[in-house]
Amino acid sequence: MCGVAGYIDLKNDGRVDKRVLVDMTDSLVHRGPDDCGYFVERQVGLGFRRLSIIDKEGGNQPLYSEDGSIVSICNGEIFNYRELREQLSKKGHSFRTRCDVEVLPHLYEEYEDEFLQLLNGQFAFAIYDRRKRRLLLARDHFGINPLYYTIADNMFIFASEIKAILRHPLVHAEVNLTGLDQVLSFPGLVSPQTMFKNILSLNSGHMLVVENGDLRVREYWDLDYPKQDELPEARPESYYVERLRELFTRSVSYRLQADVPVGFYLSGGLDSSMIAGMISRLCDEQRQSARSQKTSISALSPSTSAPSITISSSAGPRSPAACAT
Repeated sequence: MCGVAGYIDLKNDGRVDKRVLVDMTDSLVHRGPDDCGYFVERQVGLGFRRLSIIDKEGGNQPLYSEDGSIVSICNGEIFNYRELREQLSKKGHSFRTRCDVEVLPHLYEEYEDEFLQLLNGQFAFAIYDRRKRRLLLARDHFGINPLYYTIADNMFIFASEIKAILRHPLVHAEVNLTGLDQVLSFPGLVSPQTMFKNILSLNSGHMLVVENGDLRVREYWDLDYPKQDELPEARPESYYVERLRELFTRSVSYRLQADVPVGFYLSGGLDSSMIAGMISRLCDEQRQSARSQKTSISALSPSTSAPSITISSSAGPRSPAACAT
């Protein structure tokens, strides 16, 4: 969990103040206690608080394209970053870090807004195109990571949490009666409504573009339910069993990519128990692989040690299991 915050002057009057940006970003320190970073120009300011997961030493944000014209900050993780990084490298892109989200400025540089169709992950990010003076925000397919925004006195302001938006001197806290009604009537708020007047939540699977003083929100993804006459050709049950196993294994494996221990909460239900079992299996495979590597390396160089892999678990409700490399 990291935190993003920023704002852009829709009138380009040079009203961006780094002190305000730092204050907004500091309110998110609980989301990212490890590091912080800022990008400030006349029209725009981007702030970031980091919780280090991948490339602990070199992955601080903002991140940039090769020429520095594309700037990005991201709260979240791009699960398929290794595949995307390989594709981009073949197209001539170079990377400064091992961080998963460094693919974002390069993807935007290569594909512009269409790169969103390539992402597998959970994220809320901002990308600023310095040449076009264009800001792009996007939230992941299911809205796992939060992203809020507002406009006050021709200033577009956004952040991972509303408390950061309220730190901006142009924003004043007022109750949104529609949001209050939803809280009292439904299990929770329905995006884009929030509890604060004029502060909105970006919908899941949506992107937002600020360009030339205009703001546009567009859906880039949604669940696609085929019609009866569009159903795929029937396949044997064994196909679906194997396909589910393949997707499930890949999904869990993606979420174990980290340079720090990975925790998992076990509720005791069927779904979390299946995930815990898969984590255990994948960690066992990693451990066996490490042993094989150690044996091979030892035969060549007895003084070289193999990477260690550990797994720990405990019983009881909501017990964590960890797999670390």
